Amino acid sequence: MPPFLHFPCFPLKRFISHTSKSSLQNALFNPQPNLQPFLSFLQECPHNILSVKSIHAQIIITNGIYGDQFLVAKLVAAYSGLGCLETARKVFDEIPQPKTVLCNAMVNGYLQNEHFNDCIELLEMMSRCHLEFDSYTCNFALKACTFLLDYEMGMEVIRLAVCKGLARGRFLGSSILNFLVKTGDIMCAQYFFHQMDEKDVVCWNVMIGGFMQEGLFREGYNLFFDMLYNKIEPSAVTMISLIQSCGETRNLKFGKCMHSFVLGFGMSSDTRVLTTLIDMYCKSGDVESARWIFDNMPSRNLVSWNVMISGYVQNGLLVETLRLFQKLIMDDVGFDSGTVVSLIQLCSRTADLDGGKILHGCIYRRGLDLNLVLSTAIVDLYAKCGSLAYASSVFERIKNKNVISWTAMLVGLAQNGHARDALKLFDQMQNERVTFNVLTLVSLVYCCTLLRLLREGRSVHATLTRFHFASEVVVMTALIDMYAKCSKINSAEMVFKYGLTPKDVILYNSMISGYGMHGLGHKALCVYHRMNREGLQPNESTFVSLLSACSHSGLVEEGIALFQNMVKDHNTTPTDKLYACIVDLLSRAGRLQQAEELINQMPFTPTSGILETLLNGCLLHKDIELGVKLADRLLSLESRNPSIYITLSNIYAKASRWDSVKHVRGLMMEQEIKKIPGCSSIEVNI
Repeated sequence: MPPFLHFPCFPLKRFISHTSKSSLQNALFNPQPNLQPFLSFLQECPHNILSVKSIHAQIIITNGIYGDQFLVAKLVAAYSGLGCLETARKVFDEIPQPKTVLCNAMVNGYLQNEHFNDCIELLEMMSRCHLEFDSYTCNFALKACTFLLDYEMGMEVIRLAVCKGLARGRFLGSSILNFLVKTGDIMCAQYFFHQMDEKDVVCWNVMIGGFMQEGLFREGYNLFFDMLYNKIEPSAVTMISLIQSCGETRNLKFGKCMHSFVLGFGMSSDTRVLTTLIDMYCKSGDVESARWIFDNMPSRNLVSWNVMISGYVQNGLLVETLRLFQKLIMDDVGFDSGTVVSLIQLCSRTADLDGGKILHGCIYRRGLDLNLVLSTAIVDLYAKCGSLAYASSVFERIKNKNVISWTAMLVGLAQNGHARDALKLFDQMQNERVTFNVLTLVSLVYCCTLLRLLREGRSVHATLTRFHFASEVVVMTALIDMYAKCSKINSAEMVFKYGLTPKDVILYNSMISGYGMHGLGHKALCVYHRMNREGLQPNESTFVSLLSACSHSGLVEEGIALFQNMVKDHNTTPTDKLYACIVDLLSRAGRLQQAEELINQMPFTPTSGILETLLNGCLLHKDIELGVKLADRLLSLESRNPSIYITLSNIYAKASRWDSVKHVRGLMMEQEIKKIPGCSSIEVNI
């Protein structure tokens, strides 16, 4: 007897409630035993390891195990279901010539326990032994190939299933569809779907989900309506897939349409569907509708609470987030790492370092799992609050860092001006063979922009192109900014001109800003007019860049016309930034009185920045009287601002009024006001 069967044979009545005493006696003592009681037990009764080993021993006593492979298959399935794969394999190996039914049981056991490579090896053995693949074999094989993303072997299985006429039914058809969708062959999946003889709701769900996964939302919506036309009632999985797509695309109108279907199909009490609706409304900015659903849910789970809290955070609603979290605590629901991640993200948005530290401490006191997502959120929090020492400390403690963790630390260094440290971290990331993503590379472009490292910037651009990231809008925007600030406006122009992605307002703004830096005002205006022709609505940043471009190019009348037409043509109310730009335009052109009149007519109190802009104009055009008046006004607002004293001193110096220069410098010394030295850097030999 094999060693794994050295186990006492307990009385079967302890384990078998659905089998009569006489049938057991027949099974045990009949020279040609009836094995049906054993099959009934293995199929119908709840298993534990003791009962399965006991029935296994009784089967061996009857010498029936070698004669009925169907019974052996059930025994293998029972052991596999209990996680005893080694024992199941030993039972399997006892059979010298296993048939398809037994091999299927062993293959399924490997699948259930996620031993996918063992599953593939056994399937290859079946193929070498010329064992017939039936619909169950093909189904199990496709599931293993789906997990391993083994496209070639999966297609071999599909071809075999098609040749045997097994592929057109619902049972195997849904597995084939799922494999094709998960491996990204959506066109082949669509063709196969339309060739299927029978399609149940699972098949429709797989195909709709596949379209959504590939970003083919219109095709997914059309297939949903085809599903209704064919009188197939959608399930909760159908609605969840469609609602999630509405959230991802911020398609509130269609999301509300899906909400009406949820009510129409009687899913208004399904917690999963309602939670997905809450998420969709939050992502679409309709937080009130999301909260109404949340408040009227028949039952909530922690996921529902987390989604609602996360929705408030996404929409920057600080007070509502804290109130809902307080309600969560008062209702004694408890919270998990997902809840804390949302709260940490809120602290990151508001740069609330103290609140973040409290949450960090709470994680340890509560004994929450400091998983990868939570650790990365903490790194991001400390980095955005400028606490790089804390961020680095948490980052170093993370085990099994992924690309998101590395990128969070890299972005934190870049945003805090530690560009060289960020570049060193990227080198370390490459040494550890971590696959970077587009955000990692965009952060590197930002670092190269800060340090004016044109050579390294071009290298990153080449990497972006090689990995097919260069056409993304966020990448093009970063590259245009980098080339413009590195004095390579022609390269910036090439990125803008030959980008294949549809351009948005941010991308146009970066090109306008680049032209403005180089005094190419006419080109900036041409880009603006092209933007209008394409139907894009300019924003405040657009006009700031345009007015700055006009100012640096001497296009005074064009700048004034832009400022006057902002409200009329684009419904843009002038802000302090826009007023500062138009004051700078007029000051550079020597229209100081006109600039002063504009400041006096502003609908709000001018900021010190606007007044300083005009003061610099007085320096440029030697207007001492207006300069002194502005300096007095500025010093009443910021008495310790060294730049005001320096500019006033320079105005007097230009007019050769050296006594006044000495007086201003003396005031600075009396008040111990010192000029902060500046610095600059440039890369040479490029």
